[in-house]
Amino acid sequence: MVRTKSPGLIYHPIYSKLDLPFKHRYPIGKYQALYQALVELGVPADQFTSSQISSVEQLLSVHEPFYTEQLISGQLDSKAMRRIGFPWSEQLVTRSLTSVGGTVQTVKLALQQGLALHLSGGYHHAFAGEGSGFCLFNDLAVAARYALTQGADKVLIFDCDVHQGDGTAAIFANEPAIITASLHGEKNFPARKQQSSWDLGLPTACTDDEYLAAVTQSLEYLLRIHQPDLVIYDAGIDIHQQDDLGLLHISTAGVAERDWCVLNECHKRSIPVAAVIGGGYQRDLSALTQIHLQLFYAAFKISGLPLPNTNRWFHALRT
Repeated sequence: MVRTKSPGLIYHPIYSKLDLPFKHRYPIGKYQALYQALVELGVPADQFTSSQISSVEQLLSVHEPFYTEQLISGQLDSKAMRRIGFPWSEQLVTRSLTSVGGTVQTVKLALQQGLALHLSGGYHHAFAGEGSGFCLFNDLAVAARYALTQGADKVLIFDCDVHQGDGTAAIFANEPAIITASLHGEKNFPARKQQSSWDLGLPTACTDDEYLAAVTQSLEYLLRIHQPDLVIYDAGIDIHQQDDLGLLHISTAGVAERDWCVLNECHKRSIPVAAVIGGGYQRDLSALTQIHLQLFYAAFKISGLPLPNTNRWFHALRT
């Protein structure tokens, strides 16, 4: 399958519009920084699809009604909000619902044209009835369930964030049509792991060669065994050696190789991919953005439309 058009890109400026306490750990500005970097690299602003807010019906396809209502209305108790890690606000809820809707749109575009990327997403610590780890609603789960309503018989959620996708695993523990795979730091958050369809806990200080072998072998096996109609790819970059919350020692070149391998392997098999950027917690937004950009370099190259002035650098990172 030869792509002749740019990958779908989904974004909304609300992603970085959240007032947080001073020195809050979450790098809320990274979404706007990533969007701006792509525009500066030559991606036209009109190529981005604006995210639409998720419907309550979509949320309830994976989340419990009581939790959903309490969180949206601001009635969730303070202990539950501390577990999430954000102070409640209408702004927080609107932002979260828009991000969930954006991942649903990413799946829709991927099914239509083969490849789509969301400049947000990856909130995999949200369970059916509780949030956790900066995650209110599980966009990966909502989008996977949506894919089943759009003709997909089997969906693979391939989660390469450094933290296990525990909420996603729990939500789909008894759903054979949705395969959950998590390649994560074994000693990292969450302390209590859930059972995914495929779990691979990586050792602290894991380096490029070991990591890339794990990704390649896991993906090839899962694609061969399950033959999914769609892959939802969480391209978290908190695996990076400079990430504040990571514990792995993966270089920027390693991230670039991982993203290329995942997208290219699916491309060779003509499997649509909906990708989200996932976690990344460096305080230096410029450095963080450069690592997130590896996913987009790979996607444009797969599509046969390399980003201007970056093709040479991308190749250099992979050699």
